[in-house]
Amino acid sequence: MNIIEKIKCFFASIPSEICKEEFNVLEKIISAITFLFDCIYRLLLEFSKFVILAIVIIVSCEVFGRLVLHKSIMWSEEVALLLMVWTAFIAMAIGVEKGLHIAITIFFNMFPKPLQFVISKINTLATIFFGYILVAYGIKLVSMTMNSTLPATQWPAGTKYMMMPVGGIFIIYFALLDLFEAKKYRHLSIEGEAGGDKTDQQILEEMRASKKKGGENV
Repeated sequence: MNIIEKIKCFFASIPSEICKEEFNVLEKIISAITFLFDCIYRLLLEFSKFVILAIVIIVSCEVFGRLVLHKSIMWSEEVALLLMVWTAFIAMAIGVEKGLHIAITIFFNMFPKPLQFVISKINTLATIFFGYILVAYGIKLVSMTMNSTLPATQWPAGTKYMMMPVGGIFIIYFALLDLFEAKKYRHLSIEGEAGGDKTDQQILEEMRASKKKGGENV
């Protein structure tokens, strides 16, 4: 199947992907919104792969030039740093989606379940607020620095922070899904995943628990 056929199949599957039989009208609207966000997020993931590849190539060329050719690429450090900043904000959103951000749960696990539920919701609200800060102040930062230029490339300085509001938007998106327990409306097939609501952190915890249980049985 070539790219054109894949694109045709994708657009043909949109109605059935959004308007599932078990969904009511409100759920179909939510599904349409999540479908749009998931499509943009998939593009962001693919873009992040090219960004990381570009960082590796630029840094490798710079090292080769300095050590072998004894010449330096004037713009390499500046561009590599810009791409690293982009990657950092994209990674923040991925961390919220996958539940990969560091959490100290030794005391949290001692609390009763109702209290754990309340604390987890407060934590999610704090995450939403953090995403809002990234969006609001990220837009201001980009607009304020667009008139100045980077020294080596002469690009607008605001390009360095363009991914800050983008990362904030997707942090808010994933946190809202977690807050309202609406992950079932996501379209994981767009990201090439078969499905399932388990985060990477939950999978790791299950593996540790099974390993511990196996050790006790020996």
